[in-house]
Amino acid sequence: MVLYQPMNGYCYNSDTHFLYNFICENLKKFKNTKGELLDIGSGSGILGLLLKKDYEKIFLNQCEIQEMFQFFSLKNSQTNKIESTLYKGSFFKIEFEKKFDYCVSNPPFYHEDVVKSENKSLKIARYNDSLPLELFIKKTYEILKNDGKFFFCYDAKQINEIIILLSKYKFNLESLQFVHPKVSKEATLVLVYARKNSKSLTKIQNPLIVSDNQNNLTQEVQDLYTKSSTYSIKVNIE
Repeated sequence: MVLYQPMNGYCYNSDTHFLYNFICENLKKFKNTKGELLDIGSGSGILGLLLKKDYEKIFLNQCEIQEMFQFFSLKNSQTNKIESTLYKGSFFKIEFEKKFDYCVSNPPFYHEDVVKSENKSLKIARYNDSLPLELFIKKTYEILKNDGKFFFCYDAKQINEIIILLSKYKFNLESLQFVHPKVSKEATLVLVYARKNSKSLTKIQNPLIVSDNQNNLTQEVQDLYTKSSTYSIKVNIE
């Protein structure tokens, strides 16, 4: 899959590849994956486009606040001949005319105390004051269908707040996977699958280890990148 990205701006990273794989693994038990899917904060469009490629019966919807990334979401959909509906504007302010079977997102999750980039586009894409966690979870609950599925990734250090807020807004935590840079390092990312109107016990997946002690990618991560099979082209649209 060919994906255009900005020369000077936020570019997708390994987090999105890890989330895509996590979603696919958790959807394996469902025989007929179909319905409306919303990619919240679609950026270049990579996550939703990869899922639409694998699950042809889903209807892809994208939501993006930044004009530059609205352009890239549309451009990459057209380039890869994938039909999608793009909602332009703030996720919180858009009044969606339908409810969704799936909501997926690689949201901004750097904490407000972290030193911020001076680049406005990067600020919006990286820092959670542009998409606060509680409002993100609350709005997602409101737009999902009764048995809707919610997949996202987040800062592993904020897992306590994630669990509290999912419970507050009546999501059942179905599955978790922690991502570690190395086996000897603390988790830096958590992959989350939550669902409305479910009482299933939470499944804790085996941790995903990115690199070995020689800084080589683990075989699992190599296989994951092969599955995604993306090729990035950076362009300047200013």
